[in-house]
Order: sequence, then C-alpha cells, then structure tokens
Amino acid sequence: MSILVQVVDSGSFSAASRTLGIPLATVSRQVTELETHLGTRLLTRTTRKLALTDAGIAYLASARRVLEDIDEAERTAAGEFHTPRGALNLTAPVCFGRLHTLPVVRDFLAAYPQISVGLTLSDRNLHLMEEHIDMAVRIGALPDSAMVATRIGSVRTVLVASPQLLAAHGTPKTPDDIAALPGVHFDVLSPGGRWSLTPPDGKPVDIACPPRLTVSAADAAVWAASEGIGVTRVLSYQCADAVRDGALRILMEDFEPAPLPVHLIHASRGALPTKMRVFLDFAKAALKDRLAAIA
Repeated sequence: MSILVQVVDSGSFSAASRTLGIPLATVSRQVTELETHLGTRLLTRTTRKLALTDAGIAYLASARRVLEDIDEAERTAAGEFHTPRGALNLTAPVCFGRLHTLPVVRDFLAAYPQISVGLTLSDRNLHLMEEHIDMAVRIGALPDSAMVATRIGSVRTVLVASPQLLAAHGTPKTPDDIAALPGVHFDVLSPGGRWSLTPPDGKPVDIACPPRLTVSAADAAVWAASEGIGVTRVLSYQCADAVRDGALRILMEDFEPAPLPVHLIHASRGALPTKMRVFLDFAKAALKDRLAAIA
C-alpha cells in the first residue's frame, strides 16, 4: 500500500524508486503483485504518465486511511499520542483563505510545530479524496454526500457602494433604486447579470443593475466599488475591511437573502488521525470567532 501511494504521489515508478530508496524493479513488481492479489488493475501505465483506474481511486483512498491508522497506532504504542505530527492538506476559497484561513493556519503551526500544512486556495470545490485533501472550508449549502461537516458560522450576501457614489445618486431604498445605479458585477454573485433581493415580505425580486464593470474576483469588485465605479454585491467577509474603513457602505440590509453557512468538512467518519483532530478543534474555535466578528 505504501509503495502504491508513493508511486501515485511521485507521479512515476522511477520517482517513487528514488524517494523510497529501493530498486525500480522492486517498485514495479510490488504494484503488479498487489493488482494480482486484488484481481483488478489499479494503474493505467503509458509512456507519458500514470493514471488511476476507478478501482485504483477507491483503493488508494482506503489505503491512505489504513496507513494513517497504522501510523496512529504505532505512535500511540510508542507514547507519542500527545505529540501530533505529520502533513495536513487543506483547501479554502481564495479570498476567505487569504483573509481568514491563513492567519488561523499560522497560529496553528506555532502551536503544533511537528505538523506541516499544505493549503490550496481555490474557488473550485476540490474533490477531497482525488486531490488528497484532508479538510476543506466550504461556503454555501452542502450537497448530500458522505462528507462530515462541522458548521463554523455564516456569511451575508451584501450590496455595497462608496460614499461618493451615494452622494451623487442618493441612498437606495427600494430594488428599483438599486436598478437605477451603475453596477460592478462580480460574476460569481451576478448570474445572468442580475441580483436577487429578498424583501421583508419574503418574495424574492430579481433586478438588473446595468454593469459599468464586470470582474471575476471579489477583491477587484470591492476595489472598484470603493473607487466609486458602481454598487456591487459580494460576501460580507470580502468587503469587511472596506466597510470598517468607511470606503464602502452596506445597502438595503432588510433585502438581504438568508446568510450562507460556512463549514469545515472532511471525509473520515471514524476516529480522526490526531493531526486532523487537533486542527479541527483549533480551527473550529478560531474561525467561529473570526466569522462572528464580521457578522
């Protein structure tokens, strides 16, 4: 199992051979014997690269868990249960990760010097098993899945504009007032160039705010709105600093949709490896505090 994992992580038999310090022929023979034992092919070998078969993807995930359990058992037997160590792979959305996950990881590394962290910032929801991710931050409703989720708070979807824009056009009071303002569209939160507002009576209203500028990143939308180009729609944590500094003002709070939940998710359902358990406990408390501060 450990040889198979190393082959996949290294990307080739020869690289795994060098990392493990064993002959290439031994690496190849061990993987072939494992496939023979299982009665199925785990890897598709070509002259250019290796690829996992469907059976290989499932088996690799199970092998990683088995190897982690063995490592945990050996450390417990050796009296190392209270010394978390190892590599931890995390992922989070780009902006949230930069503003909130990274500071928490910094403090976590200081508290647990024998754990190293790989943090992938991506607005694409990575597949935890296929991407070898231990834990992820997810914003928004979760689909039904085998993942284990721990809720750590929520974020609002807000409309914001600069004081200079509001001085020139007036402060909007109704959806029609918003539609009359120039807009900065963050494409993720402006599907079809429209914004959905939820009035106090609970009946959503779609408005088309004419875009003066359309951008693909939240920080660009926040900057453009702060410069007075137009009103924009972002998540509350994405504009928190600009709102706190007075560069932006939140508009029409009574028309906001329901807050989006924020979770930490992981795939393991049994006893977590120590490195994951201590991170979950540490990050859960720290991220809850950070999200509460910008609610």
